[in-house]
Amino acid sequence: MDCQFPPSQLIINSDGSAFHLHLKPEYLADKVILVGDQDRVNKVASFFDEGSIECDVRNREFHTITGRYKGKRITCISTGIGTDNCDIVMNEIDALANIDFQTRSEKKLKRSLEIVRIGTCGAMQEDIPLGSFLVSVKSIGFDGVLAFYHDRDKVCDLPFEQAFVKAVHYPEKAAVPYVVRANEELVERIAGTDMLRGCTIAANGFYGPQGRVLRVPIAIPDINERISAFRFEGQRITNYEMEGSCIAGLSLHMGHKAMTVCCVIAQRKTEAANTDYQPRIAQLIQTVLERL
Repeated sequence: MDCQFPPSQLIINSDGSAFHLHLKPEYLADKVILVGDQDRVNKVASFFDEGSIECDVRNREFHTITGRYKGKRITCISTGIGTDNCDIVMNEIDALANIDFQTRSEKKLKRSLEIVRIGTCGAMQEDIPLGSFLVSVKSIGFDGVLAFYHDRDKVCDLPFEQAFVKAVHYPEKAAVPYVVRANEELVERIAGTDMLRGCTIAANGFYGPQGRVLRVPIAIPDINERISAFRFEGQRITNYEMEGSCIAGLSLHMGHKAMTVCCVIAQRKTEAANTDYQPRIAQLIQTVLERL
C-alpha cells in the first residue's frame, strides 16, 4: 500500500492548493525561477510571451506567476528573505510536482525540476566588481536547515566544511556550516562563458552573520577577513547571499537540478555598494530566461 501523507504533514487548502504558496499542481512548470522580492516576480513576468500567463497568485511573501518565455513554460516564485522561507518553498514545489494531492500519496513517475535562484549579493574578493553576475558553484549554509533532514552528510562536501570551520574559527555554539554543490549541467548552461563562478556563503542574517556591526558587537570581529583569506583546494569564498544553500541542498535530496546566480551589488572588501542595480538585474533575468 502506498504511503499517504496525513493532513498535518501535507497541508492542502480547501481549493486544492499548497498551504503557503496557494499554488495548485497544474500551475507548476518544470522550469522554476526563484527570487526573493515579490515585485521581482512581476519583473520576470514582464518578459513572458504576451497572453501566456496562466496564474498570478499571492500569499504572504510568496508570489507566483506561471507563463511562457519564447514558448518555454516557466514558473517564477518569490521566497522572501532567508533559508527558512526556502525550506517552505522547496518542500511545497516538490510536493506539487511529486505528490498526488487527491490521494496524498507519492507519485510513481517523478518530475525533476530545473530551479534557478536569481538574487543579489555582496562580493568578498577585491577583484569581483560591482555589477558582476556570479554563479554559486558551491553554497556554504550558515543556517543549519539541512541538519534537520536525514543523511545530511550524503549531499555535503565534508572536507571543505571541516577546513572552513577550522580556518575561520567558526563559533562553537553556531550551527555547523554545510557545503553543497549546484547542479553542474545547469551551472554550465546558465553561466556560459560570460559569468563569474565561485563559492557562496548563504548567511542566516544580514547584519551579524555577514560581519556587519551596528550597535551590537559581533562574536568574531575579523570574520570577513578570515573568510576572504580562506582557500581550499584552489577554491575561495567569493560572496554572501541568504538563500542558495537550502535550495541547493534540498534539491540534491529531492532529485531536482538547482543553482543560484546573483548580481553583485556590494563590495565588502572596498566597502562600496550600488543601490541603482535594477537595470543589471533586468539584464540578468533576461539572460537566465534565454538559457533556462
